[in-house]
Amino acid sequence: MAAKENTPKARPTIAPGTFTRLLKYIFSHYKIQLVVVFVCIVVSGISGVISTVFLQQLIDQAIVPGMETGIDSVWTTLISIIMTMISFYVAGVVASLIYTQLMANITQGTLKHFRDDMFDQMETLPIRFFDRHATGDVMSTYTNDTDALRQLIGQSLPTLFQTILTIIALFISMLRFSLWLTIGVVFFMYVMTKVTRTFGGTSALAMVSQQKSLAAEEGFVQEMMAGQKVVKVFTHEEAAKRDFSKLNEQLFKDSEKANSTGFMLMPILGNIGNIMYIALAILGGVLIALNATNISLQGVSPVTVGVIVSFLAMSRNMSQQIGQASMQVSMITMGLAGASRIFALMDEASEEDEGYVELVNAKIDENGSVTESETKTGSWAWRHPHKADGTITYTPLTGDVRLVNVDFAYEPNKTVLHDITLYAKPGQKIAFVGATGAGKTTITNLINRFYDIPDGKVRYDGINITKIKKPDLRRSLGVVLQDVNLFTGTVMDNIRYGRLDATDEDCIAAAKLANADDFITRLPDGYNTMLTGNGSQLSQGQRQLISIARAAVADPPVMILDEATSSIDTRTEELVQRGMDNLMKGRTVFVIAHRLSTVRNSDAIMVLDHGHIIERGSHDELIAAKGTYYQLYTGAFELE
Repeated sequence: MAAKENTPKARPTIAPGTFTRLLKYIFSHYKIQLVVVFVCIVVSGISGVISTVFLQQLIDQAIVPGMETGIDSVWTTLISIIMTMISFYVAGVVASLIYTQLMANITQGTLKHFRDDMFDQMETLPIRFFDRHATGDVMSTYTNDTDALRQLIGQSLPTLFQTILTIIALFISMLRFSLWLTIGVVFFMYVMTKVTRTFGGTSALAMVSQQKSLAAEEGFVQEMMAGQKVVKVFTHEEAAKRDFSKLNEQLFKDSEKANSTGFMLMPILGNIGNIMYIALAILGGVLIALNATNISLQGVSPVTVGVIVSFLAMSRNMSQQIGQASMQVSMITMGLAGASRIFALMDEASEEDEGYVELVNAKIDENGSVTESETKTGSWAWRHPHKADGTITYTPLTGDVRLVNVDFAYEPNKTVLHDITLYAKPGQKIAFVGATGAGKTTITNLINRFYDIPDGKVRYDGINITKIKKPDLRRSLGVVLQDVNLFTGTVMDNIRYGRLDATDEDCIAAAKLANADDFITRLPDGYNTMLTGNGSQLSQGQRQLISIARAAVADPPVMILDEATSSIDTRTEELVQRGMDNLMKGRTVFVIAHRLSTVRNSDAIMVLDHGHIIERGSHDELIAAKGTYYQLYTGAFELE
């Protein structure tokens, strides 16, 4: 097997074009909702700005004249302005309520689509991807990265958009009131922007580091949970604590730096805003005292109290908007980093499948003529279209497997198989023996096309397997692995995993064939017993029996047994072996075994060493030759 790297290959923090791609992805699923959100944010932003405009009118057209001539003379104007302000406030509140509700739906819906697309894509990835990426790294994409994306879509982007819109509206309104005061605001905005870039950039980088540290810690915890028995057997608890403390300390440092710089920014900007407020108030008082001429978009006019009060309210609003935007910088950076990693997973190259030969139900008459059937017949054939002349031929599925001059390397310049040539006729049992790392499992991985070969050929019923569609090829192969994977569900569900259309009777018959029925019927709920945690409530041997039953219900013509009985005790092995003998009748079988007693009845035994077949023959022939197999076989029994 290929060695899994300890750390995943480095991926860019934020890939170019991530933000644009994210917007397109969201828009592709929620066009109408986003248009409504856009309108509501505009209404909400304008309503907040327009209130300051009416504040100036309220002072200059109602309050000041009313103080001079009496409230009765301006009552109608006063009521009109107040009612208009209330209308805008209500419109803003309703718009905010609508867009926040819509954004909750858009956010969770987008995450659902992302998770669906990620999982769909992950199911198309080749085994090589999982060899090179740690489980914790992939899991972090589903958890940490999607959570960062949730904050980006649901909070940061709407806040940022509303902030930008509000700042633009406020700036235009300021120019409408006073050019001189607006120049003062521009100066302070420049200072705020420089501070935000300095502290916000540092906080953003720290947030990304925090996310990476969190992923590393999460992956470590996942490994420790999965290997808790090993930890306890080797009394590795203290060492595990030390390793976790190192990761946790790194997470603490990154989190402290990210949050301290992020939390510092808001108070600093708030104080700059207070200074701006005081400076504008002083400047406005000076302009009124000097009876200075006011220049604005409305023309030239005297500076009034209403202008100053409204302008101060707008400056306060603007400083708050800049503060809110600055708080989103780190969240946006972290969210885009998460989106970049999500897109990186979605962009991983899917497993290539250039095959065009399909596995179909077939009817075979007495003369051996094959015709395709739309219904299940119990017989199968390869449907082979020929592009040259447009004809279609049907080859019966018999299980004839041949490897010719096969070389293979998981990594360039590290060849693990050298010029492998062998054949397995229908119904033959071929065994692979040899030391760990000799290449036994690699050969079976090539038959499954988990990996493609650069040199040589693998033929199945005379057809190059590169021409066979991978799902059809794998449907014709049954595999029982040394490491059993049972899924959350009933025993019946786990057996039916081998063939989803299998009936309960089919599953029970397969269990009986594998000699698993006896222990299953003694479980609390029999075949309806719920399994969790990879079947942790069962013994290793019982889990393996269910795995064998799962392969049996698939009823394939070719069976691959990769150390299928290595985890079963001697007594259970005898029961399983009888079931396996029944299972192997009439099938082509490839067996990988360290217990050489299980391969004595093989038609041919291949002895591998460092990727070479150094001996081949029947048990008796190899024993008579007194070579490597003889040494392995006799040595194994001496150890027993």
